[in-house]
Parts: sequence; structure tokens; C-alpha cells
Amino acid sequence: MATITSIKARQIFDSLGNPTVEVDVHLSNKLWTRAAVPSGASTVIYEALELRDGGSDYLEKGVRRIQQIRLVYITSWFNNLMELRMSGGGVNRSLVQMPSWLYLLPCAKLELLFLIFPRTSTFLTWLVTRSWYCLFLPSMSSMVDHTLGKTCYVGAYQASSFKEAMKMGVEVYHNLKVVIGMDVAASEFYGSEKTYDLNFKEENNNGSQKISRDQLKDLYKPFIFGYPIVSIEDPFDQDDWEHYAKLTGEIGAEVQIVGDDLLVTNPKRVKKAIKEKTCNALPLKVNQIGSVTESIEAVKMSKRAGWGVMASHHSGETEDTFIADLSVGLATGQIKTGAPCRSERLAKYNQLLRIEEELGSEAVYAEAKFRVPVEPY
Repeated sequence: MATITSIKARQIFDSLGNPTVEVDVHLSNKLWTRAAVPSGASTVIYEALELRDGGSDYLEKGVRRIQQIRLVYITSWFNNLMELRMSGGGVNRSLVQMPSWLYLLPCAKLELLFLIFPRTSTFLTWLVTRSWYCLFLPSMSSMVDHTLGKTCYVGAYQASSFKEAMKMGVEVYHNLKVVIGMDVAASEFYGSEKTYDLNFKEENNNGSQKISRDQLKDLYKPFIFGYPIVSIEDPFDQDDWEHYAKLTGEIGAEVQIVGDDLLVTNPKRVKKAIKEKTCNALPLKVNQIGSVTESIEAVKMSKRAGWGVMASHHSGETEDTFIADLSVGLATGQIKTGAPCRSERLAKYNQLLRIEEELGSEAVYAEAKFRVPVEPY
């Protein structure tokens, strides 16, 4: 049985030019695996906190203190994963360890990483017995300068395979840049007056474009019924449960309502959203909750409720491909990992191409069933 001989953490940089953490795990004095942590440009109050150094270096965003903190192994029983955290909290410290530890598990069983996740919960035992794996819709996002669309993305729903979907997506990106999905990030322009300021990006904003929560809700409808939009992410503020529920009740059958800032991959908030019918899709972002086990629990709850699940990258990304394996292993049906134009984004897509090749005939493309790619539980 191979043993870990050393674990080394270092400070590297993400795609936004900010410091982040990378960890090397050595077996028998040889490098076995390496993992790095992403970070979002915008975070909300319900996400797990990142640990930064403060001070003058790197505009207070350094992470060198992490290398000086003693590593602590927290072992849970195998079917719930073996998570590796560091003492003292901090999502970037705990999160970088979990992918590193998980990469070691295939070594023991001679399996690929994406094959492990179906075994991580008794609730997902049906995944172990199936004879196929879901390769999902790639949503290729791009930052835009628009009042109601911080991020827009395209996806090839009519492709017959992930490889073909990638071809379609790349061709669209290079030639047309068509928009069929929206990430509004409404928390960024929600104010203390319980209004949404559509002119919030203007330097000399006089407040004339502030609208009520109901007005914003009704503003989405012409977009949905006038254009081939299939998904809206963060249409309201992180605490505007009431209007999330109203919008979902009115157009949820036609379009996916994704609660990113609302849910932050937190099982407690997912439970509340299911009960109150607040939205109908979970964005899977492990660093928001800081735990692979809790992320999987959020996925289980969402799928049980008939929701869609969209695995998602971050604006501050690394070339770590962990979410590609995680998404296939949990049959999410969707992944949003950026436009095919930068290496940290393409690393995930390239890993998915390798997985599809490895699976062969067992790889089933989600196609139009991306919101519910598998049979109900």
C-alpha cells in the first residue's frame, strides 16, 4: 500500500492574477498528484470564507500563511470520501487538500477519478450499477458589459456527443457568439431600498433607473419568451427568496432558474429552497461550501427534487481539472467552465474529452435532457 511521504503547499496565481494555493502530494518521495484552488471575483455573504494574509503584499490577498499551518487529516468512512482539511478554517486551505487526497484514491483501486464519486454516498448507489455515464452540456460563458447579464453563455443542446458539442460551441464562440443563457448577478445591483438599479455601472448614476423587485421579475419575461434562453442564473439578490419563488412559479416550467448566490452549494439553503420552491437548479461550486461531502449532499437533494445541477468554474481559475471528474461522477448534466479561449478553461474541456474517449459506448450525452439527465430516484 502506497504511503504519503510529504505534502507541500505553495502560493501560485489564478487566472485573475490573484494568489491562490497549490498542493503537491508525494508517495514514496515521488510526486503523485497536484491540485489547486479557484476563487470567484464576486462572493456573497453566505459563502465559506477564504483565508488571506492581509498586509501590503499582493493587495492583501496573499496566501503564504497557509504553508505555515500544520496539516490535519480528518478521515471519515470511505463512502463519504476522505477529506483533508487544515486546522483553523478557511475555505482555500481546506479545499485545496480535498482534490489532492481524492486523486490518491484511484491509485488504491486502479480506477479513474470520475468513477469514484458514484461510490461516495449510499444515496448514489444506483450510479454504480448503471452501464453508462452522463457526458453533459458544456455551457461556454463569457463576461459581457450589459445591465442584465454579467455573464452570458452558449451551449450545444442538439449535439450527439460531448465531442460534437465542443465543436459546435467553439465554432459559435469564434463566429457568432450567440447568447442563450444569462448570469445576471443581481446581488451586485440590489440596494438598501429593496430596489434594483439597472444603471449601477454608470459613474454618474443619478438613480433614475431603479426598479422594484416585481418590475425586475416582469422584465425577465420578454427575454424568456422572445429569445431561446433556457437558463437564468442569479436573477435576484441573495436574500430575495420571495421573488425567486415568484419567478420560478411563473416561468420555471419553461426555463432553468439557477440560485448561485442564493444557495452557495449549502445543503441547508438548498433544503429551504426546495421547500419554498424558490428555484429549480443548483450551481455546483465546491469552494462555496468548502466541503466535497456537503457539495455531494447538495447535489443529492437537488436531484431528488427534480432540479437541474450545473457544475461551475470560477472567474479566478487554475488548470486543475477536478470539477470535470466530479461532474461526470455525479451525472450533473451541465457544466459551465468558460469560453474556449484560455488554458484554465480548456483544461476542463480537454479532461472531459479524455473521459468521453475512455468511456467509449458507456458515455451518453445529455442532449436536451440536461436538466434531468438520469432517471428519478
